[in-house]
Amino acid sequence: MIDRRTLLKAAGAAALVTPFAGFSVRPALSQEAPVFQFGIIADPQYAPFPPRPGGTRYYANSLWKLDTALKTLNEEPLEFVATLGDIIDRHWDSYSDILPIYDQLAHPHFFVLGNHDYEVGQDYLRSVVRNIGLEKAYYDFTGGGYRFLVIDGNDVSTFAPPADDPRLEIAAERLAKLTETGAENAQPWNGSLSDEQFAWMEERLASAKAAGEKVIVLGHYPVYPANMHNLWDSEQIVELLTSHDNFVAYFNGHNHAGNYGAIGNQHFVNFKGMVETPDETAFATIAVHDDRLEITGHGLEESRSLTIG
Repeated sequence: MIDRRTLLKAAGAAALVTPFAGFSVRPALSQEAPVFQFGIIADPQYAPFPPRPGGTRYYANSLWKLDTALKTLNEEPLEFVATLGDIIDRHWDSYSDILPIYDQLAHPHFFVLGNHDYEVGQDYLRSVVRNIGLEKAYYDFTGGGYRFLVIDGNDVSTFAPPADDPRLEIAAERLAKLTETGAENAQPWNGSLSDEQFAWMEERLASAKAAGEKVIVLGHYPVYPANMHNLWDSEQIVELLTSHDNFVAYFNGHNHAGNYGAIGNQHFVNFKGMVETPDETAFATIAVHDDRLEITGHGLEESRSLTIG
């Protein structure tokens, strides 16, 4: 088995997201060939610590699991790979251990940030986004007739904004109001979108529609079906997404058990957490066809065939 020292010696410098020029649809080799494919990883949640009592969250094992997953993904004709948040579990130094492993990936890579990615101490909160090579925690990119929206569910939360940020007060008010209603997702480890980000999301959906693009959203937190791990503003987000007929799917992590829901032919897939077991991984590849998404699960992750309009 690969150990941490071997990985660090081989990995080199920390991985950064490089400018992405998108991708064009390639000629299909057959009628059954996908338009394009990409990879998904959720919740490596690495930290150099023993597992949680009770036999879950094998934090340190995510180094070799990620290494193995990336080697498998390198063998596939993918346009990109996305990690759906919780790259680490805690402590700033954990980034120095896991980010270099991504350097071996042969495909473009995109990060979504999760709640645990901000468990680094006040002095480092402003540096998290820059540390993983991003200019902003929410952004979009295009390719293959699709627009991918990467959203930031930590935007208005009780843990991601630094101490002097007015979003902390807004987050406290939102959480208190949700708690009063008895909502199951009124949890301090969840978050929500700022008004600015919500407006950006509306604009990007409309822009994609005007360009004839379908939309897939990548986030850390689930929004549907109802669950204790959902974003505080999940209902508003679902209403916005499903009001656009070019919205195809929402992919997320956060709930390590995984989940799935659909509203018509619009899909919400919660991918399982890589960190959960001592020796079984969890990641997936998605083949995009004109009429469906074919998800091929590896390890714990389930395979699914999702019809799209």
